[in-house]
Amino acid sequence: MIGIEKSFPGVRAIKHGRLELLPGEVHALLGENGAGKSTLIKILAGAHRPDAGTIRIDGRPEEIHSPLDAQRLGIAVVYQEFNLVPALTARENIFLGREKTRGGFTSPGTERREAEALFRRINIQIDPETPCRDLTVAQQQCVEIAKALSQNARIIVLDEPSAVLTDREVEKLFAIIRDLQSHGIGIIYISHRLDEIFAIADRATVMRDGEYIDTQPVAQLTRERIIELMVGRKLDQEFPKQRAALGAERLVVRNLQRSDKVKDVSFHVHAGEVLALTGLVGAGRTETVRLIFGADQPDSGSIELDGKLLHLRGPRDAIRAGIGLLTEDRKAQGLVLGLSVRENFGLPNLPAFTSGGFVQHQRERDAFAGYVETLRIKISDHDQLAKNLSGGNQQKVVLAKWLERHCDVIIFDEPTRGIDVGAKYEIYLLINQLAAQGKAILMISSELPEVLGMADRILVMHEGRITGEITDVPAATQQDILKLAMN
Repeated sequence: MIGIEKSFPGVRAIKHGRLELLPGEVHALLGENGAGKSTLIKILAGAHRPDAGTIRIDGRPEEIHSPLDAQRLGIAVVYQEFNLVPALTARENIFLGREKTRGGFTSPGTERREAEALFRRINIQIDPETPCRDLTVAQQQCVEIAKALSQNARIIVLDEPSAVLTDREVEKLFAIIRDLQSHGIGIIYISHRLDEIFAIADRATVMRDGEYIDTQPVAQLTRERIIELMVGRKLDQEFPKQRAALGAERLVVRNLQRSDKVKDVSFHVHAGEVLALTGLVGAGRTETVRLIFGADQPDSGSIELDGKLLHLRGPRDAIRAGIGLLTEDRKAQGLVLGLSVRENFGLPNLPAFTSGGFVQHQRERDAFAGYVETLRIKISDHDQLAKNLSGGNQQKVVLAKWLERHCDVIIFDEPTRGIDVGAKYEIYLLINQLAAQGKAILMISSELPEVLGMADRILVMHEGRITGEITDVPAATQQDILKLAMN
């Protein structure tokens, strides 16, 4: 892909895009949110048509006008949000639109045998007749890869493939990728997890602000150099932790219990403290904070804020009490994607922007404008739909609405999942600022470097229980956390 350009109304998404992929290569495509990576890939996949530039495959110029053209050329994309029909089986999803027929009738038996062969090829055990809604995320991803292989794909794009996978599932994914490499398939690998780039990629291309920056062998790059190329400047340190003075206990949780998901959980968070809650997937972390936010009701236990016992019948009560939650799934639970960014910002703050039963939109705009500047939210205007923002900017909009609410306790559930290093750095600086203001910060994270880099204290959960506490965070290691997480 050479000299690719693409503009949308009011936005120039790609000014100069370039990407080269060799047979059997894993090529990392890196850049901050909004750098143009997704647009470049959608052009390759036929979802967008470029305004300028050329695409050559095996040296031949090709016009890709539609996804069918891309499929014909052997190009397949496994998006972060899978293109599967949940009610259909794995087999039906693999051959959807390309059903195997015999005598004018579909041939489920032929499809099943071919699906089983595809799963064997990538060394995964999945019953082809299982509905996709009953499969794990990792299994659904394997269905997507099998679908790509069934199309005889020679170029496979993996967009944030590890975002919701466990470490063990990531290792299985890497084994599949290495096998695809051995068959000459070229892989374009998009990820914000730089550790994975060094583990799996051969070369890396970096984009910034819609422009091609550089391509280098990964062996010749360092983590610091990649970050510098991505953000256009040196970051002093990846985790700019600043310890705030600790005040009195603000949030106190006692003996929280909910079925077998949360078992007798007790802890406290001081003013100015960043308390990390970590553990393996399914440990009960999100279930615990949903109880604190009133989204679920506990079977027993109590929650206190600044010495006052809370009776939370729902999130409305938690918000009124001064608790804000940045949810793990910002798209499904943190934002109304069909509304503008201004409207999303205003939702939990309507009482402040309402007069005589009517929303004062100018007051709402003025308040939001301040956060657009201080949080450096990249938007075309205040009426831009939330669904059209990059992941990092969506996260900043969610954060802005809780900052305007002046919450005393802010819960960050996987605050940097799926966002780039530059946006992560800004989120970390904001966490420092909030702690310095005396807020109580409860941070859930599966990224252990982030936990060790930003927490004042760490609680580790396993199967719904708190299995350990780490108070001397600077002296702790990832191995220390994992031992407690597997207890």
